[in-house]
Amino acid sequence: MLPPSQLVAKPCFGFRFRVLSRLKNFYPPGSRRHGQGRIMVSSPRLCDMRSDLIVLLDMAFCKGFVEDLDESFKDSRKDDIWLVDFYAPWCGHCKKLEPIWNEVGLEMKSIGSPVKVGKMDATSYSSIASEFGVRGYPTIKLLKGDLAYNYRGPRTKNDIIEFAHRVSGALIRPLPSQQMFEHVQKRHRVFFVYIGGESPLKEKYIDAASELIVYTYFFSASEEVVPEYVTLKEMPAVLVFKDETYFVYDEYEDGDLSSWINRERFQNYLTVDGFLLYELGDTGKLVAIAVIDEKNTSTEHTRLKSIIQEVARDYRDQFHRDFQFGHMDGNDYINTLLMDELKVPTVVVLNTSNQQYFLLDRQITNAEDMVQFINNILDGTVEAQGGDSILQRLKRIVFDAKSTIVSIFKSSPLMGCFLFGLPLGVISIMCYGIYTADADGGYIEERYEVSRSEIENPEQIEESKAQQEPRTGDSPVPAVQEPKDVLEKKKD
Repeated sequence: MLPPSQLVAKPCFGFRFRVLSRLKNFYPPGSRRHGQGRIMVSSPRLCDMRSDLIVLLDMAFCKGFVEDLDESFKDSRKDDIWLVDFYAPWCGHCKKLEPIWNEVGLEMKSIGSPVKVGKMDATSYSSIASEFGVRGYPTIKLLKGDLAYNYRGPRTKNDIIEFAHRVSGALIRPLPSQQMFEHVQKRHRVFFVYIGGESPLKEKYIDAASELIVYTYFFSASEEVVPEYVTLKEMPAVLVFKDETYFVYDEYEDGDLSSWINRERFQNYLTVDGFLLYELGDTGKLVAIAVIDEKNTSTEHTRLKSIIQEVARDYRDQFHRDFQFGHMDGNDYINTLLMDELKVPTVVVLNTSNQQYFLLDRQITNAEDMVQFINNILDGTVEAQGGDSILQRLKRIVFDAKSTIVSIFKSSPLMGCFLFGLPLGVISIMCYGIYTADADGGYIEERYEVSRSEIENPEQIEESKAQQEPRTGDSPVPAVQEPKDVLEKKKD
């Protein structure tokens, strides 16, 4: 729980500010005032109550800046730019996003953004959600006229607001001066610039920007605005500025402009997580990752990370078209991806397009060893593991099922016993019932066949009885006792 000193009202909203200010000046029973407006609360519980009340009031005000949308939104949405969260009431991820979404609505209102923030229950208004292509929950979209842009970034307040600013503005922003260029360069780690006049290349640039504006920024400038250290062999040109340098698009070497922008929209070295690894799959690059424990400050952990950083920096021109570099904290996600247990620290190279991976076949002591390992991967010397074959897919199904069962029993053993014990018990009872039914049915069928034979051939039965009776003058023959079941049938 935050202390009261950190719960500060934002002065951008008058009524909210006045209410919170008065609440902060409230002195509960048991408190004493000591000069300059300071108070001492004799009971910590009173302080916690005041803090809880401020937090609840703050959440209520944040919630007020997110509009609940209904079926009328379909007709009125084109009048404004909307940032909408399509959610389901039962979705756990949606519930985690809700407080963040309320903060986004508050922040967008406080800075005077033209973007309106709303949310819609996609289960209640499924037809509208289907029209916008909602297939999972939560789904965040920015609606601008007839266009709908999907948000695929981390679900944090700053990232969502950054997405809204980028997509709601101009598709291609002009840079009229060197000062503006320097300002953009300080603010954005990666951005693209078109330099030149009207041309077929500019049309391709506009098409690429309309597709990839959800990921990065696009600008245009004249040759005079570009910094002096930039040298261009020909005009027009498309450049990407990142990693404290720049790279020029070459149609003959880099191929399609959109594909090149999609590959170059990441920094060369990244802190990789599961979400970013998924995004890197669209680039078609191999991802070289140092899997380390960031809390471990031993030489081995820091050395592997430094080696990957050195290769990414010093061998950029050699590998940038084929490789992305980074490090990952912990091996939990990698183990799930590879269906194997990797020892930390280590280096793994992933091909996210076909789920193949490459493990170290040597000791990495310096950047040269890592470069040699990468070259062996490119020339096919290092054997690829994994893949997306049928066998690997079956293995993935079994692994996922096993992981799910283990996680359920670890988190809630009683729930696991109920979920898996109850179906097994029902199946066992059914199998037992089927088995006993078959045994009884066989006995009844046997009795029925004997009885039917007696009815159909009564003469044969009488002859057999006559043969069994003793003749006159002969010694008595002991009677043969008939089977118990036959006697019962005769009685019937």
